[in-house]
Amino acid sequence: MSSLSDLQAAGGKSPDAERRGGLDRVLSLIERAGNALPNPIVLFAVLFVLLGLVSTALALGGVSVAIPGTHDTKAVTGLFTGEGLRWLVENLIPNFATFPPIGAVLVLIMVVGLAEKTGLLETVMRATLAWVPRAALPYAVALIASQAHMMSDVGAIVLPPLAALVFKSAGRHPVAGLIGGFACVTAGYAAGFTVGSLDALYIGITQQAASVLPAAQGLHIHLLINYFFTASSSIVLALLGGFLISRVLEPRLGTYESADEAPAEQVALTPVQRRGLLATALVVALYLGGVLALWLPPGAPLRGEGGAFVPSPVLSGIVPVLFGAFLFAGLTYGFTVKKLTGTEDAVTAVTDSVKNMSGYIVMMFVAAQVIALFNWSNVGVLLAVKSAALFTSIGVTGFWAIIAFVLVTCCLNLFVVSGSALWSLVGPVFVPAFMLMGMSPALSQAAFRIGDSTTGAITPMNPYLFLMLALVREYEPEARLGTLISRLAIFVVPFLVVWLVILGVFYGFDLPLGPGAHVGLR
Repeated sequence: MSSLSDLQAAGGKSPDAERRGGLDRVLSLIERAGNALPNPIVLFAVLFVLLGLVSTALALGGVSVAIPGTHDTKAVTGLFTGEGLRWLVENLIPNFATFPPIGAVLVLIMVVGLAEKTGLLETVMRATLAWVPRAALPYAVALIASQAHMMSDVGAIVLPPLAALVFKSAGRHPVAGLIGGFACVTAGYAAGFTVGSLDALYIGITQQAASVLPAAQGLHIHLLINYFFTASSSIVLALLGGFLISRVLEPRLGTYESADEAPAEQVALTPVQRRGLLATALVVALYLGGVLALWLPPGAPLRGEGGAFVPSPVLSGIVPVLFGAFLFAGLTYGFTVKKLTGTEDAVTAVTDSVKNMSGYIVMMFVAAQVIALFNWSNVGVLLAVKSAALFTSIGVTGFWAIIAFVLVTCCLNLFVVSGSALWSLVGPVFVPAFMLMGMSPALSQAAFRIGDSTTGAITPMNPYLFLMLALVREYEPEARLGTLISRLAIFVVPFLVVWLVILGVFYGFDLPLGPGAHVGLR
């Protein structure tokens, strides 16, 4: 990652170039602290060793923990004991092979990658933005950006420059589209009414974290436990993001004057792309119609026990359902527009998508061992019980505890930008801690989504921040990193506050966060 000094413009100075206020000093401190952190794989490896040492010391000291609300008492067991070494040898591979996020994430990455590599996802964004009225462009960009996690990190690469192109074609400032698109992708990253690999990643870790307590046995934890919350959040955040782009960010940029007279690149779809999109829509509609036909009618095979909608195989098996939708969509579009000419091309696109996940797989191997050790040693239960007791003793309970958790996550997100890494670190402690306080895993996960998103736009640890700086310099050659971050910072606090208000509404009115997913333990 480049440093601030490496990215100074060669000549000239932007209007913000001389401003070295408190924000700049804080961001520089964050950059230095973040650079001092090891690679997440190394971080988890060190945590595993430390956890092993702590668990062994507690076990030798005879420490145990009583589970509130039950008659169970769990003794802490140590890794560096005979029992612990036997456990590690016997479970090293099962810990990884049965780690819930692995299968779900890789399955979705295969087909989402297929849809991305055939150009389907970019075409969908172009189709959405190309015919939007000029005045509504900021709101359309913000709405699409709030769904971008479906594309994983590709959204942060594809959407902002496309938004800049659309803004420029409409006679608006392209930098407003570029920065606004990136801000809404990152600050609203975990929102959306679309479902993707991020949701699978979150839910797998949540399941593991909740399983340390007996209360988890009666909970139906599935991929859509936050769907009502994320879907409604994406609409509200789109309105907020559009307002900030058009009323706050763009006026600060002034009037854009192009340095060249070259005609703007065509944004509208080609006839081939339109034909591919139509064919894809028809195929996906038929597929989803078939799924609904197997779920909605009385006595349908995908109904739950006793004919229930929730829980049902459709919700517990939503990953295979989404796999089929993305697979049919990617293949249909790819063959229609000739991006795929045979089965070999399709196989290559799928395998390339998985190939890019090699670093994630290695990190999940180490993270799986850490979480398994948390559970087996009972250190996770001990921390959860002590954390819940601490919150109660200082009067931080209910929604105030959720707010405190969100703020802590926001700060940690400045240094650990990987959502999977951060949730693997805090989930095993806070999910059971909040369960002991009567709050569901769905609520803990929803709160984490807020903290994991809002500060991602301004941390120097975000590698795409420097990509955005390079793209901004195509329009403003004198722009500096401080200039970019000061413009992105416009979105952070409003998104944080409004998102917390949305979660507060769900909490205060006891609204379900997703199908069958309540705020409290039921």
